[in-house]
Amino acid sequence: MKKILLSAILALSAGVSQAQTFFTSTSYRGAFAPAPTPMWTNNWTEWDPQNAAYPAPTTTVSGNITSNTTWSTGQVVYLQGPVYVKNNSVLTIQPGVIVRCSKAIAGSGLFVTKGSQLNAAGTATAPIVFTSDQAPGSRGLGDWGGIILLGKADNNNPGGVNYIEGIAQSPDTEYGGGTTPDDNDNSGTLKYVRIEFAGYVYASNKEINGLTLGAVGRNTTIEYIQCSFVNDDAFEWFGGTVNCKYLVAYRCLDDNWDADNGYRGYVQFCLGVRDPQIADAPTVSTSEGFEVDNDPNGSTNTPITAPIFSNVTDIGPLRGVTTATSASGFRRGARLRRNAQIKIYNSIFMDHATRGLFIDGSACETNANNGSLKFKHNVVAGYGQRAMETGTAGVLSPAPNTWIASQPNDTLKLTTNILTNPYQYLTPDYRPTGTSVAASAASFTDAAIAPLTSTTSSISEKILSLNNLTLSPNPANKYSLLNINASQAMKINVELYSIDGKLVSALYYNESISTGNNTLEIQTENLSTGLYFVIVSNEGSKQTLKLTVTH
Repeated sequence: MKKILLSAILALSAGVSQAQTFFTSTSYRGAFAPAPTPMWTNNWTEWDPQNAAYPAPTTTVSGNITSNTTWSTGQVVYLQGPVYVKNNSVLTIQPGVIVRCSKAIAGSGLFVTKGSQLNAAGTATAPIVFTSDQAPGSRGLGDWGGIILLGKADNNNPGGVNYIEGIAQSPDTEYGGGTTPDDNDNSGTLKYVRIEFAGYVYASNKEINGLTLGAVGRNTTIEYIQCSFVNDDAFEWFGGTVNCKYLVAYRCLDDNWDADNGYRGYVQFCLGVRDPQIADAPTVSTSEGFEVDNDPNGSTNTPITAPIFSNVTDIGPLRGVTTATSASGFRRGARLRRNAQIKIYNSIFMDHATRGLFIDGSACETNANNGSLKFKHNVVAGYGQRAMETGTAGVLSPAPNTWIASQPNDTLKLTTNILTNPYQYLTPDYRPTGTSVAASAASFTDAAIAPLTSTTSSISEKILSLNNLTLSPNPANKYSLLNINASQAMKINVELYSIDGKLVSALYYNESISTGNNTLEIQTENLSTGLYFVIVSNEGSKQTLKLTVTH
């Protein structure tokens, strides 16, 4: 059902102003709301990409893209070798396109150079897929390179520029704005995109990640991305300010979330899942949930790496058995080191091989003491040895176990009853159980995240004509369609609330809509019978519609 590019008529009126917000307030911790709210991973993710049946290529692409280009719905692209999007050109990939990347031709991958854009906007029912060209059963980690976005935002490398590691230095591999950075830079849009079997080894111990973001600016849209079976990190941010929502790191080799060189964006709703047999060689790198540095030397170079993450569910290799064996490279849920100032809220770290949290080194311990590094309102459970450790022992005050409890955080030796069915790869349910410690106790009141968090009461309401917004069918059984005739193109948010005012699901965030008729499908078959409120909003205005669900 398309146009499923949301629809609304929510233009800001003159004189209505509000500070920019990003985070959606939740009552639950981790990436998902409890049932009956559906998981946001439904429909577009793939839990068994090794055996997924992908059609044969219809179009071969190699060499550079130097002018505006579109890969259209129905195409199956055969990507051969490194492909660079250059000369300020735009590559548009329409919903449902499959990109099969050559294993035989060295270094196949997509590089979007500074000033160019990748607009790959799939949908939940027609995601865009980048995957191996190998047959089912024969695909492997590192069959091809990955997606690399290079922007002009600030970073803390000398001179404000650097090059993607492992690849020959040239203007095509450079990122960062130098002496005139642009933190509002726009490298395009990635939505509902799967990246599978990436991580080609371009140089010894220099694999490429699933999605690499080099100094990417905040006007870039990164939402609903799944990186699976990657031969290095799932996601890595090298500086920049790009904000991201709804990320999945699935059974990858090294780190799930790697941030350094001055990354300062905001990230919410992330799922990380490890395979006990897939980890990096410890002589090369240890496999962590988070690995965060200011820079490789732990310097005080600015901007300091200081992202904010909230609502992460990161599941390590132990999978419910604290004595289980796993690949020797596995370590912690989060390794925060080298003078990083990251802040992590409302998240779940469970089943990690040694510790849940490692604050590594005196600089990060000092940051934790003074509050520039924060780890608050999280759940740490099922750890192999202990909930937390520090790298220097004695710098952090009070002692580590007292500190982690004081933030506050919950530490549980076992993972029993936290999530519904987290250890089934193919039919998982990562939602908190009804009695889970993660089903409540989230908090967005800390000074660092509160101004960035939107709540129903903080949005200035501007009543709009109901003639432009309708829900049909209503009452709904399996689904309802939000129909709106928009007077102009814009971006909106759509949230679903229960009758008692609790957020059930953040359905869409920062969705682009076009002038004219737009339709959004809202799934209701997994909701309990009753009355709900659908709130459609942008900055400074909102409209509320009643939705009745019957079964």
